[in-house]
Amino acid sequence: MGFGIWDLEVEPHFKGWLKPGPIPPGARGPADVPADETLDAISGHFRIFQLRKGNRFSTDDLLTAWYGTTWAPTAGSVLDLGSGIGSVGMMAAWRLTGARFVTVEAQDDSVRLARKSAVYNGLPGRYDIRHADFREPRALGPGELFDLVLASPPYLPVGAGLEGEHPQKVACRFELRGDITDYARVAAAHLQPGGFFACVFPEDRRKWLESAVHAAALTVVRRRPVVFREGDPPLVSLFGMMRAEDLPAPMRERTWVEPPLVIRSSDGEVHPEYAAVKLSIGFPP
Repeated sequence: MGFGIWDLEVEPHFKGWLKPGPIPPGARGPADVPADETLDAISGHFRIFQLRKGNRFSTDDLLTAWYGTTWAPTAGSVLDLGSGIGSVGMMAAWRLTGARFVTVEAQDDSVRLARKSAVYNGLPGRYDIRHADFREPRALGPGELFDLVLASPPYLPVGAGLEGEHPQKVACRFELRGDITDYARVAAAHLQPGGFFACVFPEDRRKWLESAVHAAALTVVRRRPVVFREGDPPLVSLFGMMRAEDLPAPMRERTWVEPPLVIRSSDGEVHPEYAAVKLSIGFPP
């Protein structure tokens, strides 16, 4: 049995922060939320349906959407690979208001939830959710090219840890349907000339990503380590990649390593820079 969520007047503030961006159609009427799901705030007034005990959107997703849209700010076409419940793509769509999106996801539940969220957020006219394994030729046509490709891939090899109790979580954590080699290969094949591929990946497996990128004839043009608590080593990095052939020769083997992005200061508070990052993608600081 579901229950309705409906504010007759959409509340524009959250703890003193004025929510930016358009009010989506779903916020203006009752939303049916089954007992095993939640409807949670993401960018601005956008919301996303999630399974209560399944995979939930994460800091990795926010960072991927932010990084990609920051370094491809005029992207008119965006591809989200292994898009899950749609968190990365919908945050990016909130920021890139005129862009056309294609997302590809294999899990039934995740596709169902993403389609509900797209309707809530008023995106269906420019947001194509495809139910497929992105490695399969049928998922994307050979002539489909994009200014920006996004990915927040699973990055644990099968058998590398506890798989958990929910199959949706397992597929989002473990490399059951391909690994970074597949993401890099498909991204490279579907980038527009001069296009940008952004993803998040763990620092302790960075050499594996660099090998995959090289095999796909991509160059990591910039990388930003992410420190989750000030003073700790970075656990993940954000990677910005382009096709090597689109770059001048001196840049094809060169990566600009940015200063680490700190999520929380040593006192446990949100770091001032990360607060500014959150504001830029429509989240409260």
